[in-house]
Amino acid sequence: NTKLLEFHISELTDDQTNGIPLSHKVVIKPNLTCRQRGRAIYTVEKSMGIVTDAYFVEGIIESLKELSIASSQFYIREVNCPDDLADGGYVALASRTGIDVQCIDTPAGSLPPDKVQWVDVPNGIWYRKIPYLWPVNAPDTFLLNIAKFKAHGMGLTLCAKNLQGTNAMNYQAHCTSYGETMPGVNTEHLNPNANEDIMANYERHLEKGIPRWRRPGADAGGLWMETWATRCLDNNSVTLAGLHIIEGIYGRDGNFLDGPNQENMATDYMTNYIIFGRNQFYVDIIGHYLGGHEPGNFGLFHLALERNMITTFNPMNIPVYNWNPENGPSLADLTTFQRYPLKTYYLQRDYDQQSEPHWHLVNEPYNYNITGTDIVPENPEGFYLKQNFPNPVRNTTSLAFHIPGSGHVSVEVLNNNGATIEWLLDGNLNPGDHTVIWNCGNNPPGLYFCRIKFGNYFRTRKLMVAR
Repeated sequence: NTKLLEFHISELTDDQTNGIPLSHKVVIKPNLTCRQRGRAIYTVEKSMGIVTDAYFVEGIIESLKELSIASSQFYIREVNCPDDLADGGYVALASRTGIDVQCIDTPAGSLPPDKVQWVDVPNGIWYRKIPYLWPVNAPDTFLLNIAKFKAHGMGLTLCAKNLQGTNAMNYQAHCTSYGETMPGVNTEHLNPNANEDIMANYERHLEKGIPRWRRPGADAGGLWMETWATRCLDNNSVTLAGLHIIEGIYGRDGNFLDGPNQENMATDYMTNYIIFGRNQFYVDIIGHYLGGHEPGNFGLFHLALERNMITTFNPMNIPVYNWNPENGPSLADLTTFQRYPLKTYYLQRDYDQQSEPHWHLVNEPYNYNITGTDIVPENPEGFYLKQNFPNPVRNTTSLAFHIPGSGHVSVEVLNNNGATIEWLLDGNLNPGDHTVIWNCGNNPPGLYFCRIKFGNYFRTRKLMVAR
């Protein structure tokens, strides 16, 4: 499988960089979605395109056991659709591994105190308090969030959304429409001004120009999406997961079983992607990109940026590493990975005389500069970095580039771990054509990268050193 790693060491606390104690409980949250019983099952390998692969989860469990973590320390928790546990392979997984697997759909208020973990949401816009299925968010617990690579009404339903299934019953209903009550939820656990605050934010985001937010409808439009995203971010703000993974051995378009193929069913793709990292939103941004979408067109990421959960939603500014089991991670160019058309019905443009199909890709170009993110994908016309010549490099190679205006330019060479090994240029230049020379000297054979920065714009080329 192709494996990707996105990792930000600066986000780790001192305790996390020193590791997680092996005495901790390990809670795993796979995607165990309801699969619309009553219709013919249409999947690859029955459930591979819609439910997190139980064998993949089992492989993680058995690997962690090699660290002397006992079976009794593992828990799988989910709130929705207990009838799907057996069909999804998780009852058999529990039998083989000896771990505690439970899908608990008992209302939060009826759970015994030792089976629910209450967490305050200090800055919540919708929630003030959320109940979690113990031991999620309990002390001395490591949460492993394993989502699925698939489409949904929210775009792609990846790591951030998957965490709603850790909430106790009724509180997990993040997708109810604007203005609807959440049956079974204690109103004392909600912001009394939640609807007013959401509407005020929605109107502000309309003015800000979040893409597609103008689609009408409280249960299918931008206001519904504002409502869902608000609840999702409240939940993510207090859910302390140690690692977020998108299991994409298979990916699926559509919505559950419905989809865009000729039989109006979903399509499964054997994508062979495993995407993982410490920040769920960065992982999801890469997931949306690989699913054929432009992440800047999704309001969830705009709201996450506004709430300081991320610093960018430009996928080209998220370091992506290709993981090799023998050699570990090496810096990779995201654009070299195959993208799959995981079509969704997210905020369909069927209003204001638009005629977008129900199933579509949200792949229109997005100008990241307008939202204050730190890199703009639409580089100014005429700014480019040519491929080096000769390539592969044996001794020296030249790199030609063009800048459309005067300004500061830096050109650096990075090794395949992303570390800068040499600066070729760092200064002001006039507009026009320029060339730099790299003498690879005694650098060992292998893959390198040349990165040029002009103002806030970047270009990168691969360099191959051969001897």
